[in-house]
Amino acid sequence: MLDNPKKTFMIDTHKANSSQEYFAACPKGLENLLLQELTALGAVDVRETVAGVYFSGETRLLYKTCLWSRLANKILLPLANFSVKDEQSLYDGIANIAWEDHLEVDGTFKVDFIGTTDEIRNTQYGAVRVKDAIVDRFQKHFKARPSIDKQNPDLVINARLSKGKVNVSLDLSGQSLHRRGYRQKQGEAPLKENLASAILVRANWPTIAAQGGFLVDPMCGSGTLLIEGFMIAADIAPGLMRAPYQWGFTRWNQFDEALWTELVSDAKARKEVGLERCRETQFECRGYDLDWRVINAAQNNIERAGLDQWIRVSCRPIDEFVKPTHKVMDTGLLICNPPYGERLGDAKELEPVYFQLGHILREHFIGWQAAVITSNPELSKQIAIRALKRYKFWNGTLAADLVCFTIDPELFYKEVTNLSSDDLLLKATPSKLAIDDLSDGAKMVCNRLLKNKKQLNKWLKKESIDCYRVYDADIPEYSAAIDVYGDYAHIQEYAAPKTVDEEKAKVRFQEIVDGVTVGLALASDHIFVKQRRRNKGKQQYEKTRPSADENRAALVMQEGPAALLVDLWSYLDTGLFLDHRPVRKLIGQMTTGKSFLNLFCYTASATIHAALGGAKKSVSVDMSRTYIDWSKRNFEVNNIDPLQHQLVQQDCLTWLQGCRQGFDVILLDPPSFSNSKKMEAVLDIQRDHVDLIKRSMELLNPNGTLIFSNNLRSFTLHDSALAGYTIENITDKTLDPDYSRNRKIHHCWLIRQQ
Repeated sequence: MLDNPKKTFMIDTHKANSSQEYFAACPKGLENLLLQELTALGAVDVRETVAGVYFSGETRLLYKTCLWSRLANKILLPLANFSVKDEQSLYDGIANIAWEDHLEVDGTFKVDFIGTTDEIRNTQYGAVRVKDAIVDRFQKHFKARPSIDKQNPDLVINARLSKGKVNVSLDLSGQSLHRRGYRQKQGEAPLKENLASAILVRANWPTIAAQGGFLVDPMCGSGTLLIEGFMIAADIAPGLMRAPYQWGFTRWNQFDEALWTELVSDAKARKEVGLERCRETQFECRGYDLDWRVINAAQNNIERAGLDQWIRVSCRPIDEFVKPTHKVMDTGLLICNPPYGERLGDAKELEPVYFQLGHILREHFIGWQAAVITSNPELSKQIAIRALKRYKFWNGTLAADLVCFTIDPELFYKEVTNLSSDDLLLKATPSKLAIDDLSDGAKMVCNRLLKNKKQLNKWLKKESIDCYRVYDADIPEYSAAIDVYGDYAHIQEYAAPKTVDEEKAKVRFQEIVDGVTVGLALASDHIFVKQRRRNKGKQQYEKTRPSADENRAALVMQEGPAALLVDLWSYLDTGLFLDHRPVRKLIGQMTTGKSFLNLFCYTASATIHAALGGAKKSVSVDMSRTYIDWSKRNFEVNNIDPLQHQLVQQDCLTWLQGCRQGFDVILLDPPSFSNSKKMEAVLDIQRDHVDLIKRSMELLNPNGTLIFSNNLRSFTLHDSALAGYTIENITDKTLDPDYSRNRKIHHCWLIRQQ
């Protein structure tokens, strides 16, 4: 019986050192970045959900995460999850929680309640019932109770009611972690500190800084990007400036002050080492803005952060901005958050700002990286440099894109390469066809593209997908597959029936290209075609792009956590099978902490997802040197360790015969047919799939899973020959909305030992 009038809590050392599950909340769109950050900090059992990440670790990890996370808003300790039918069931569930383990009898607390039901009709009433249950439990056992303090409580209790269930947790971080403590004044459209850090990470700033690059922001506002950038470069913990009252765990019963003091001391030592390194390298950040008032605010923020020795800001409009000349700055990152047309002016009026920025980049920042935040992707086109990466973020309620560039003349739009300063107000877009200029056939294609894209838009935005199929022979007479890759389109013509006149087929194909130009609003040099024509009894693919395109650099496209290289001009295949997007996502989820084998790996995109999802090791096998080299470049882009994740150039059939190691997850995605000279035997997947599956299953560890997939439309799985296995057809689950018009694009099964 708990009957002490006041409970003096003693830390249970065993409990404190045991692993505990936590939840890290973050802005929408940062989930995967946060997952990677937590993993790097030492978290285990990491799994992503909407606006947050679940993870596990000891108390040390909890404190370390609060101190070092640059991306999280909150760190919560889940206590209970139970069904709520009415206010009494809510009361009972709360009363059953051992609150005395977390709060002193004479302590204070606040309830943060969200959600309603038919009986709990407002959040205030829900908070009152939670409060009643807590104080009644204390009153029952201790004859005394804690008090409510809405301003400065010892403990904040979160209760989230949704779909008949309530999640109860403790807020251990206290004030939102994005509040570093240095920012009091800000510009007109500020970025929160954790969003600024996420943008810098996406822009590859940690790597650039480690290589000695500089940071410049020509529209710095209140200086948040500069301060967060320097803190990353100097290894400064973002939580070091927070006052003790800002933390949620310092008055928690299980607070280990000695451990916390140790971690803070370590962070301070790392800061001094980082600052000394910056002194030795003469590292600095430079910022500019046309508004002297926000420059003053930025200066105050920088001084409050104690970084005025390394971060310099001054008042200068964009049309007077050039690269700093006080020292040699050969490499670095130029990053900026220009005004958003939605809030600070009409987008049309902002075009010259973006165009001017592009001119400056082309003239003064060759060899640098650049990153621009915008809520209007059309504005970013005025920069007139081909974007290599695009990421979606939410700045509050406003959706925004981060557009990343490498300042390389090979990537400049030809239309603006030789523009003089007198031409800066001119648009950099080439002339375009209008829908009224199209033939009737091209109009049909254009209208179908517009319809399909409208149907897909909501899903694309929700999932942050930039590469997708927008048309798949929807109109039989115009038979082609049209895929969107960011700001580019890839058109692959299907072979026309022999009954169709070849000249008529050529006309129709040109109408497809014209329809794409208007329907997707793309410049002609952003459309790439692979066209099949008859030629002396043979069929060959020809490109409509000039041969100079052979020397283009591959594009880097983002798919969830993975950055994947695609080539729209050099090969028939682009390096990324878009229909397998859900399969790759599934692999990333299935392989955490497990070993992975990727047979017929192609460009190893599935392996990238596995590695970024936390696979402990992998082997990827393909007989093509081209694809293995491509895979190596994919590994390099994603910083995948080639020792931990092995690439093997060999015929898969031969490799399977000699392999003696086991794997937890295996992907078997063979071609439909292959008679390559490098193979010891001809592969016919319909004929050979049973043997191939059985060979692969021999390498599967107990409780492992084989993912078998292929693209042969007429394929039939020989279930009877595989009777010894548990087989689950997941084809429908692996088809995203952009392939709803062609549900035979692939087949997919999960196969396990019985």
